[in-house]
Amino acid sequence: QVQLVESGGGLVQAGGSLRLSCAASGIIFSISDMGWYRQASGKQRELVAQSAAETAGGRTNYVDSVKGRFTISRDNLKNTVYLQMNSLKPEDTAVYYCNLRNYNGVEAWGQGTQVTVSS
Repeated sequence: QVQLVESGGGLVQAGGSLRLSCAASGIIFSISDMGWYRQASGKQRELVAQSAAETAGGRTNYVDSVKGRFTISRDNLKNTVYLQMNSLKPEDTAVYYCNLRNYNGVEAWGQGTQVTVSS
């Protein structure tokens, strides 16, 4: 059974930083595509950052609103994906979810972690 466990959310002032972590188990992490999504109160869930498996090119991409501030990275030996968030803005306030997809049709979601940025 695939499981994703998130950590690192919290309350931070505008301009501060947080690092989210998502640890995967029960699957070969290195051949999986990983992503971070977020959902603000009353809004639809949106894709924030993606990290493709090395076999798919190892590319990363970001939604325009976080480019230059957020960085997605992965440690295949630790089966963990990270989202480093710098220069946080109140507009970044949301529940953040990690997502895993592989080429055998497996998909999994983390439980979500709350990020709140105060003015």
